[in-house]
Amino acid sequence: MAGTDFDVEIKQLRATMKTIGQVLDLDAMRIEIAELEDQVGSPDLWDDQANAQRVTGRLSQLNGELERFTGLEGRIDDLEIMVELATDEADAESLADAQAELDRIKKSVETLEVRTLLSGEYDAREALISIRAGAGGVDAADFAQTLQRMYVRWAEQHGYPVEIYETSYAEEAGIKSTTFAVKAPYAYGTLSVEAGTHRLVRISPFDNQGRRQTSFAAVEVVPVLEQTDEIDIPDEEIRVDVYRSGGPGGQSVNTTDSAVRLTHIPTGTVVSCQNEKSQLQNKASAMVVLKAKLLALKKAEEKAHLDEMRGDVQASWGDQMRNYVLNPYQIVKDLRTGYEAGNPQAVFDGDLDPFLEAGIRWRRGAEKAEAN
Repeated sequence: MAGTDFDVEIKQLRATMKTIGQVLDLDAMRIEIAELEDQVGSPDLWDDQANAQRVTGRLSQLNGELERFTGLEGRIDDLEIMVELATDEADAESLADAQAELDRIKKSVETLEVRTLLSGEYDAREALISIRAGAGGVDAADFAQTLQRMYVRWAEQHGYPVEIYETSYAEEAGIKSTTFAVKAPYAYGTLSVEAGTHRLVRISPFDNQGRRQTSFAAVEVVPVLEQTDEIDIPDEEIRVDVYRSGGPGGQSVNTTDSAVRLTHIPTGTVVSCQNEKSQLQNKASAMVVLKAKLLALKKAEEKAHLDEMRGDVQASWGDQMRNYVLNPYQIVKDLRTGYEAGNPQAVFDGDLDPFLEAGIRWRRGAEKAEAN
């Protein structure tokens, strides 16, 4: 405890917060909040429900960001007072409490600093995550379900709602595929670094001879679109199939054929939704997913065209990106950032923040290098 120079640490925290405040442009944020509050106060706001949802959603997001920043500033002020009182009274217990709070504040400031790196066109959006079992048979299906649980647990730990649109269960264990939404501001910007191929190495619980098995799962992350996004899909380009939802073991979930599968004929893109009891609701949810995937496909094609003009032949950063090794040793390692953790179970239980922060910093560095 005696080794901590609180004055230096607090001065550094304030300097970092000043930089974060400049990046966030707090004055512009307050002006936009005031303008949005005026719109919310308008009696005819809800005449246009889509616009009303956009306005109220944006206002909630901005208020949350401003409160997060000012709350951290307040905690730093309180910490300074705590340290002064504890030092004056030579109170070792209070100094220990101050050290613990300093560590917590440093972590919160670091997380907020990473948030300022999310400045992409769609980074502030909610995220749609699709997971598909790859090579590895039943182990791959089991791994895909483990990844789904990992992301859901991460979202739960942060208080983010999750809506599962579709899950296709494998015959023996696990899932063939799943699509779900993480409904939180900046969920896409944060989770987009998870896109790519995930690889698991372990002693297979499905192998009678206890052999080591390598299996793969693909993770796709796309932003949820808003009404203002320009994605128009003519009706004749979509094939609609209706079928009965099924749970593990093929059990019937609904008494009617309410699940909906949409196929975008020109691209072959297929999405499904079975979480609602109403066929119309499932179709509407599936359309949200389809539009998001088509937008991501459009952006990927544009980037590929630019890369071709630049002569860029490097593989995408989101290809094979993380190894989860459970045997003969235990480690989870990101192949892009080099970040690793020695407790795979904690990662599978949702302890993803260090990997996400490392991925976001790595991506920003790669984007800067590409721009130069």
